[in-house]
This record gives sequence, structure tokens and C-alpha cells, in this order.
Amino acid sequence: MTATPGTAGTLATTALLTDRYELTMLETALRSGRALSPATFEVFARRLPEGRPWGVFAGLERAVEAIEDFRFGPPELAWLEANAVVDATTLEWLASYQFNGNVDAYREGELYTAGSPVLTVEGTFAEAVLLETVVLGILNFDSAVAAAASLITCAAGNRPVIEMGSRRVDPGAALAAARAAYLGGFASTSNLEAGRLYGIPTSGTASHAFVLAYSSQKEAFAAQVATFGPRTTLLVDTYDIAEGIRDAVGAAGPDLGAIRIDSGDLPVEVPRARALLDQLGASRTKLVVTGDLDAYSIAALRGLPVDSFGVGANLVSGMGAPSAGFVYKLVSIGRPDAGPGDPQRPVAKQSEGKESFAGRKWAWRMAADETPARRGTGPRNPALSGAVWADIVTTTPERPDPRARPLQVRAVERGKVLDQPKLSEVRDYHAEVRKAVGPMGLLVLDRREE
Repeated sequence: MTATPGTAGTLATTALLTDRYELTMLETALRSGRALSPATFEVFARRLPEGRPWGVFAGLERAVEAIEDFRFGPPELAWLEANAVVDATTLEWLASYQFNGNVDAYREGELYTAGSPVLTVEGTFAEAVLLETVVLGILNFDSAVAAAASLITCAAGNRPVIEMGSRRVDPGAALAAARAAYLGGFASTSNLEAGRLYGIPTSGTASHAFVLAYSSQKEAFAAQVATFGPRTTLLVDTYDIAEGIRDAVGAAGPDLGAIRIDSGDLPVEVPRARALLDQLGASRTKLVVTGDLDAYSIAALRGLPVDSFGVGANLVSGMGAPSAGFVYKLVSIGRPDAGPGDPQRPVAKQSEGKESFAGRKWAWRMAADETPARRGTGPRNPALSGAVWADIVTTTPERPDPRARPLQVRAVERGKVLDQPKLSEVRDYHAEVRKAVGPMGLLVLDRREE
């Protein structure tokens, strides 16, 4: 069962999560004899969002699950027939459809650049062309959210960030967003199904409606403390923030766990709130900030006494880039009667502004000062150690340099989905990769602030 962006819950098959033109191409290819030609498709982004030096590849596990679940059962075939989408020959072919090819991809959590072949699909033209829409839908959304999450957690530093975007997107997309946010470094999610499905820690406080439901703010706080104890988190900005802080400490005492501020001029309100808490003897009470935050506003609060952040709308919308911009393009194709070892003919799109590069490609990474173009050009700058890196894309599988690290791994072998790392492992891997390339996220944030 596959959870998919834009759908509530799960689906037994992903076969109709596609564009009609996929089946139009399939029917034509079957009729012309091109369907069984061995083919290679690649997923890549032509460009990155303005000002970003890298993207974060996410959604691989969900994508390969969607490929595995891409089957046409009786209900799907009956609907296609009733709506005259394809002819009888194509329906018969679809009835036995199962992807039997290979998928190579960047590891989830890996950083990528424009032009990086983040995912490669090898199979017959017919079986591979059908996967375009569902694969792109997952990778574009998950990678956009993961990139935003990574920038946000770069800005937050060692302070935890809560994912709170479930009320801003479709429930199915909310699950995908919670997963991608955790991959990108978020500490927890407010979405309980994401906690159950993916094992992400969950957290949450209360809304303004809760406070407004009582005759007074003091009564609301007293009820919450009576239920959850003094270590709870109280929302203090329903009315006046200073009054809310006084009422919160009055209800819970100096051992109050935390207060949450969701509005106001935060650079002004945060120091005031911290000073008032200290004045009231609640020096150990933490301060949680929410309310339309993104990486830039969090970076602006970097030097203030905030203990944790909550981010929703700007996370699930990719912080202004709601799609990673991935495309799925045919890069080579063979004859219908080609054998396993026969070469494929490189092909490339030449449309102005949408050009692609022909042929199957392989990607490698190494420190920029170790690339052939830079080696021996001068002493390595210690200030740039670990912060300068380069991706090398080749048209042959041979390693271009002994120090180059291959970026693609096999995810599907002859139609069988290989073991995928746990989400916690993917999250740790992204943290390692981001650390290895240096504080590039913070550099982007600093340029925006100027």
C-alpha cells in the first residue's frame, strides 16, 4: 500500500496516478512495434531555485514502492475500457503489466546539483514510459520539502524544529511532507499518522480555540496544567503576550515547561518574553516560536533566546519552491530486437530552453580541490576544507578519478525492490552529507539577508 502526495490515505495500486498521454504513447508504441525497445530514462533538474547551491534528494523509498504497486487490476482495466482510453490490445498488455527493469538513484538524503541524474530507469520503452508521472510526483514534492527542511534546520542550528504543516496541504501530502521534513533534520511532527507510519516523534501543544473555549485565559491554563502537569507548553498570545506569560506561570508555577508565541514582532517579543519569564522565576521555562516561519525569519532570530521552532506552511510549500523541478527524459533507446548487451542509441531533446544531454550518465562527487581541473593549482585553502565540492557527470561507468565517490546506488533490480534504509538512517545520512560540504545553507541565508 502506497501513501501518495495529493491523496488521502493509501491506494492499493498506483497505476492510474498517471497522465493519459502515458497510455496514448503506450498504445502507439505497441501498435508500431517500438514498445519492447530497451530504453533508458533519467530524472534530473534543469536548474535549482534561485540562490540555492544544492537540492536534497528525497522520496526514493516511496517512489520504488509506487513502482512496485503499479499494477492494473480488474477495476482499473474496466474503467479504462468503459472510458475508451485505450484499445483491447493495450488493455490485454496492461493486465499483465509489471515493471521488470532496473532503477539506479542517488541515496535518499543526498545533495544534488542542476543536471544531476538523480534517478535512472532502465527497461523496455513501454514499461518505463508509464512510470513518469507517479515517479515525478513523488520525487518533486518530497525533494522540495526536504530542501526547505534542510535550509530551515541549517538556520535553526542545534535548536529543534517541529513539523506543523498538516493543515496546509492534502492529508496524503501531509504524510509525505512530515517524512521529508524529518529526513531534512526536523525533530518531530504534529501529524499522528506520520508518527505511526514512519516512526517520527510526535509533539503538539494547544490552539487559540482551546483558550477561547474557557471563560478566561487563567481557567484554560489551569485546566491544561491539571491534565498534563506543570511541564506542559502553554500558548500565551491569544490576547496580550505579557499577560499570557503571567497567567501561564501563575497556573503552572516556576516549573512551567514551555510557552509558545505564535504572533507579533518576534525579534521584539522574544527578548521581552524571556526577560519576563526570568523575572517571574521561570528561568528554566523554554520558549517555543511558531507562526509563518521560514529559514530566513529563523535566521533573523538566530541570536535570540528561542529554544525551538514550529514550521508549517512555508515548509510544505517548499519555501517558495513547491516542486524540485525534476523532469523524466528518455536519453537512449535500442532496437526492438536488441539483445541485453547491444548498445542503445543516445537521444536528446533540443527544444530551446529545455535541452537535454544524450546517453546514460553516471555521477560522482569529490572535493573541488581534488578534481583534475583544480589539482596542483595552488595550496588548499583551509577555510574551504569540506565546503567546496564538485559533481562529475560521465557518459561511461568508469570512475573518473580514484578519489571520486559514486552517487548512484541500485534501488530496483530486474523489477525487485532492494532493501531500503530506514528513515532514521536516511536522516543521519543527510546530516553527514550536509556536514561534509560545509555550511552552504547558512551562506545562502546570509546572502538573502543582505
